[in-house]
Amino acid sequence: MEKFKQNPIVKKLGFNRIILCCVLVVMYIMFSILVPGFAGMSHIMGALNYAYFLGFLSLGVTFVIATGGIDFSIGPVMFCCGLISGYCMMSYGVPTGVSLVISMLIGLAFGLWNGYLVAYWTVPPFIVSMASMNMAKGIASVFTKTQSVSWPRSQDPAGWFRNLVKAGSFPTGMVLFLAVAVVCAIILNKTKFGRYVLCLGDNREAVRLSGVNTKKWEMLAYALCGLLVGIAAIFFVGAYTTVQPGYGDQYNNEAIAGCVMGGTSMAGGSASIAGTVIGVLIISLLQEGILALKMTKDVQLVITGLIVIVAVYADVSARRRKN
Repeated sequence: MEKFKQNPIVKKLGFNRIILCCVLVVMYIMFSILVPGFAGMSHIMGALNYAYFLGFLSLGVTFVIATGGIDFSIGPVMFCCGLISGYCMMSYGVPTGVSLVISMLIGLAFGLWNGYLVAYWTVPPFIVSMASMNMAKGIASVFTKTQSVSWPRSQDPAGWFRNLVKAGSFPTGMVLFLAVAVVCAIILNKTKFGRYVLCLGDNREAVRLSGVNTKKWEMLAYALCGLLVGIAAIFFVGAYTTVQPGYGDQYNNEAIAGCVMGGTSMAGGSASIAGTVIGVLIISLLQEGILALKMTKDVQLVITGLIVIVAVYADVSARRRKN
């Protein structure tokens, strides 16, 4: 195994990412055997629809976790973005394009709020995210008068935004998701912002003593996460139409599981955008396979929880060996 890991091609691609790709292929084959017709386009598109919004959530929280923080508000904030922007469109006649911008701005506002409290007020990230989660639910419920919001369907002229998810039978959402993932990878690995984000998670005090404004960069990591959450809301309503107040918690663990499974360390200082993408595809395929097997959503929650535990344990074990 060590010889395989030291292979130049394996080292370049990443051993962890190769294993994840193998897991993805094995899962697809297994579900195709267990469920007749699972290999058809309907199930593939079902998994992809889930992967788009979950992917943007995971990309965002990857930057936060890389700093050594955490954000459990991303799911409810996504629903808050979808509810408020959709309500503005359906009740006040706000144009579709403006509503999409509103969704991103709401996500960005929550990200800046979380980042400011964590970085400048030094409130623990766990407490901040729990408070923001409840705030997002409350604000959305008050704004929409506790009503669910249904966005325009594809037949409606205002429903043109659905082409962002699927244009005819072409999965445009996958192209856009991968394009954003590439941009995130460049930001994380090739820019000063990305280097500081990783350094914050690795050794915050050393970065601070070197004269870097750690508070600014930490807040920006949360702000970027919030912006991506606002984009995730657009892809959620593009795929599923209706948004209900008080929901979204279930996507927190799935998004975190996707990035941790992909190689992002919960202790911070190490992250992989490519790994996050593959992790998200595994979670999405698992969700579609469980539904195809006519199992309840609770089964997926149990499996996702186990995935998080295993991924974190593997990360902790790897750090112990390294030290």
